[in-house]
Amino acid sequence: QVQLVESGGGVVQTGGSLRLSCAASGRTFTNYAMGWFRQAPGKEREFVAAIGWSGGSTGYADSVKGRFTISRDNAKNTMILQMNSLKREDTAVYYCAARYSSTIVGAAIAANWRYWGQGTQVTVSS
Repeated sequence: QVQLVESGGGVVQTGGSLRLSCAASGRTFTNYAMGWFRQAPGKEREFVAAIGWSGGSTGYADSVKGRFTISRDNAKNTMILQMNSLKREDTAVYYCAARYSSTIVGAAIAANWRYWGQGTQVTVSS
C-alpha cells in the first residue's frame, strides 16, 4: 500500500506560480512511477505530467508543456510539480498518483494508476 499526500495548492493570479508537493509513504518510493492529474468542475480527470522512477523520463500534457515541471527527490520520497505562467483554465483539483512501474508508458490514462492522493485545490484568478 502506498499513501500519497498533496500540498501546496491555493489561490494565485493569472501568470503566477505555485509549487505542488506529493509526499509518499508505505513502499519503496524508487519502485514507483509518479504522476499528476487534475479535475475541474464538471470535467473528467485529465493527465498533467508523469515521471519515471529514476526521474530520467518525464511526460507532459500539451496544455502544460513549457509551463509546468515535474521532478522527484527519491531520498525524501517527494514529488514536485512546479507550475509557472498559470492560466485560469489550470484551475482544478490536482491529484498525485503512483504505480509500481519504472516507466511512464501509458501514463496519460488514469486507469493505469494504482494509488491516488486526496487532491489539492488550485485556483487561478484573473
